[in-house]
Amino acid sequence: MYIIRLQIFAFFLLFSFAAIAQPGDYVSKRNIEGNLKKTFDKGMAYNMQERYDKALVEFAKAIKAEPKFIDAYIVTANIQYDLKNYAAAVENYNRAIALDIDYRPNIIYNLALTQMKQKNFAEAKKNFETYIVHPKAKEGRTKRANKHILNCDFMAYAYANPVPFDPKPMSENINKSTSSEYLPAFTVDEETLIYTVRENGNEDFYQSKKFKGEWQKGQPILKLNTRFNEGAQSVSADGKFMVFTACDRPDGIGSCDLYFTQFKGGDRWTEPKPLPTPLNHMGWESQPSISSDNNSIFFASARSGGKGDYDIWISTKNSKGQYGSPVNLGDSINTKGREQSPFIHADGETLFFMSDGHPGLGLSDLFVSRKGPDGKWGKPKNLGYPINTASHEGALVVSIDGKTAYFASDRNMDVSSEATFGDELAGSQTDIYSFELPPAVRPKPVTYVKAKVFDALTRKELLSKVEFVELSTGEVHASSLTDVDGEFLVCLPLGKNYSLNVSKEKYIFHSENFALRDFNPNSAYILEIGLQKIPDNLIAVNPSVPSEPVKEIKPIILKNVFFDTGSANLRSESFIELDRLRVLLEENPKLEIQINGHTDNVGSDDANLLLSANRAKAVNKYLVDLGIKASRLKHKGFGETVPIDSNETSEGRQNNRRTEFLILN
Repeated sequence: MYIIRLQIFAFFLLFSFAAIAQPGDYVSKRNIEGNLKKTFDKGMAYNMQERYDKALVEFAKAIKAEPKFIDAYIVTANIQYDLKNYAAAVENYNRAIALDIDYRPNIIYNLALTQMKQKNFAEAKKNFETYIVHPKAKEGRTKRANKHILNCDFMAYAYANPVPFDPKPMSENINKSTSSEYLPAFTVDEETLIYTVRENGNEDFYQSKKFKGEWQKGQPILKLNTRFNEGAQSVSADGKFMVFTACDRPDGIGSCDLYFTQFKGGDRWTEPKPLPTPLNHMGWESQPSISSDNNSIFFASARSGGKGDYDIWISTKNSKGQYGSPVNLGDSINTKGREQSPFIHADGETLFFMSDGHPGLGLSDLFVSRKGPDGKWGKPKNLGYPINTASHEGALVVSIDGKTAYFASDRNMDVSSEATFGDELAGSQTDIYSFELPPAVRPKPVTYVKAKVFDALTRKELLSKVEFVELSTGEVHASSLTDVDGEFLVCLPLGKNYSLNVSKEKYIFHSENFALRDFNPNSAYILEIGLQKIPDNLIAVNPSVPSEPVKEIKPIILKNVFFDTGSANLRSESFIELDRLRVLLEENPKLEIQINGHTDNVGSDDANLLLSANRAKAVNKYLVDLGIKASRLKHKGFGETVPIDSNETSEGRQNNRRTEFLILN
């Protein structure tokens, strides 16, 4: 029905234009001569020389001499458009159309573009619709007109409903007047910034460190910068792994490829190497974004099988820890246009990107899409005006708490340009800005756990397994190994409760609980985790009769064992940790343990002693039901007699309400 109405509307509009002037009732450049031709040619010569003021004078003379000179109106309108004199451009386009709408139908299209610049979206939309049904309309321009119609609808809404926006340029330590800065990348603690700088036609990496809340002067990363262009980087959450784009290198696969390097401390980065195929291919890859767990890389690519010029793809690690074949993010994200500069937030569910294919305000706009429970990406939402403008916006990244956004913009420019890495910003003078992101488009706030794992006795770093589980579902949120320094960093989106288990063969596991469902921590969690080694005489296969606790091993608190309030009924969230205890006992058949129950001081001594004993007994029974021999287990309740924290605060009382186990020899 819409097409039928559009055709009827366009018919009457074309008819009304035709009624103004009969075809041929004008003068064109093809049939002028004498002084009129000399004047017009002189104006065209000035126009070619970009001496627009003189050109306009000559065209005005030509129009005065011949008021029906259609080409003089058209060229005058084009110049006025370029000079941003939109009212004058509209007037001259309309005069040309009034002489003959069929002379050059693209005039209708140009008129609509000019009306968009004037924010006259209703009239612009009408003229785009008129152009679409014109019998002489060109296919390519018709496609653009259809997109502009959608843009008109969005622009009308966006300009009438602006979002809060107060961008602040980063300091002169980052933004320099002699270069362009763009594509910022931060470590999750937001203490290190790595960004791309284009100066004298070359793109290089710069790094800045934050000191006392202030960004220090950016310095080139000499270990990574070459005579080739490199940029469009993404840094892992812990800052120890970086993926970036480099073009035309001898070891490259395509025109631009994704390379990786690892940080080794100080100013040392490993020699960059290209990521292997099929992630890189013979075409163009750029603008990677590493997920907070390092398991996925989002990137822009011009490879075949996409939806348009540039698409956003994802490559995810397989069971061998290698990045697998890229998968297109699909129609909800990618269009026939260009989708670029993906940024996956640390929540793992919110994707920001740049596009000129979705309805927007300018040459390219910023969008956000959220992953649904089914794993599919939702319909992108334009971040709105004035975050998006008629200029290019791109490469937006968002802080871990979801409140602060950083992006690069040529906010004083209104021209299209190209760049090595496909980021059109890089062709013009750009700076990096920060602003407070409107609540409606914020990702979930995220905190992080940064820890160092070591032998509790020798303090030697340990290569250990780390696993975070979302307690309500039992699903693994993150699983990895510590690095060579015994360190790990994992991001945790708020709104969920998590358990942490750190384990290593021949050591007793360590657990932590992060109750973030209803709690927003003021800072990240920085931990030192000392794993207790199982004594060698208890690792042998033949078990011995238990007697006394092993003196050098402290009680191990089971921080993810929970009971109903005032009860010894185990909650289901406890099963994950108790299953780990079962595995520890199965893998070390000589281990025998005593399960201890403790309470806070609320209530009577006798009631607390009974409750703690019953809770220890419940854990004992759970393990026996799982197949652990009862002879290897003891249990005891201590009530409130062995506090590990003050009972004067709710947090202290919570710490005192605990279940733990002792290893017996």
